[in-house]
Amino acid sequence: MTGNNSDIQKKLIDGRLIASEIELSISEKIVELKNKGIVPSIAVILVGENPASVVYVRNKERAAQRCGILSKKDIYPESLTEKELLNKIEELNNDPLIHGILVQLPLPSHIDEKKIMEAINPAKDVDGFHPLNVGKIFTENASFYPCTPYGILKMLDYYDIPVKGKNCVIIGQSNIVGKPLAVMLMNRLATVSSLNIFTKDVKSIAAGADILISATGKAHLIDENYVKDGAVVIDVGISNIGGKLCGDVNFERVINKVSKITPVPGGVGPLTVAVLMENTVKSALIKSGIKNKRNKK
Repeated sequence: MTGNNSDIQKKLIDGRLIASEIELSISEKIVELKNKGIVPSIAVILVGENPASVVYVRNKERAAQRCGILSKKDIYPESLTEKELLNKIEELNNDPLIHGILVQLPLPSHIDEKKIMEAINPAKDVDGFHPLNVGKIFTENASFYPCTPYGILKMLDYYDIPVKGKNCVIIGQSNIVGKPLAVMLMNRLATVSSLNIFTKDVKSIAAGADILISATGKAHLIDENYVKDGAVVIDVGISNIGGKLCGDVNFERVINKVSKITPVPGGVGPLTVAVLMENTVKSALIKSGIKNKRNKK
C-alpha cells in the first residue's frame, strides 16, 4: 500500500460519524415522545451463543442506551423450540409498550427463519424483514426498510455519491442485504448487477462497477483486480482473522484505486445499528400519531 495517511483518510466513508448524526437527529423525536409519556422501546431476542450475534446485540443495546431508547433483551439457549420462540414473538406483538421486535439472525438450524420473520407484526418489524415490508420496497412505501441496505444509501447520500445512471454491482444475494439493496438502488435509477456464487466471471463484472458492494462474508475476497480506478467500494462483510476484524475487501490492495471506501470496522456496521434505532423511533411515532419527517441523510 502506498500513499500517505492523509490521502487515505480522505477516501474513507466514516460510518461512525454518519451514525452519530443519525442518533442526534432522532434524539429530538425521542424527547417529543417522552414528553407525551411514550418511551420508544425495542425487544431483542437472542437464541444461542453465536459470538458474532452476541457482539451485534451488545452494540444494539449500547446504541439504544445512547439514544434514550428502552432495550429489552431476551436470551435463550440454543435448545429453544420454534414453538416457544413463536409464542414469545406473539407476546411481544401484543405488548403495547414494545415498538420494535428484533430476532437476531442466524437462528439454530431447527428453527425456520422465514416462519419467525413472518410471525413478527409488520408494524413492529424494525429490521425490515417481514414479507409485507420487503414487498413494499418495490413501490417505495415500506414502513421500514432493511437496516443495512438503507444504511448504505444513507452513506452514499451523505458523501454526495450519485447513484442515478451508475453501474452498481452487488456481490451476494442474501435476503438481508443483496436482494433488497438491488431493488432500492434500481428505485434510484441505478443499473444494477446482482452476482452470486454461480455467476460466471465475477471479477470482470465487478471491475466495471462505478459502485461495488460486497456482502459475502468471505474475508479479503475483493482485491485490486475486482476494482476499477475511481470506484466507490462498500464492504458489508465482516470476518475475524486471528482476532482482527476484516471485511470482504483487501483494503491495502484496493485503497490506491478507489475514490471512496468503507473501512471494517467502522463502516457499514454502525449505520446498520443507527438505522435500527431510527426505525424503532419511527414505529413509536407512527403509533403515537406524531408526524414523522423522513430524513434525507
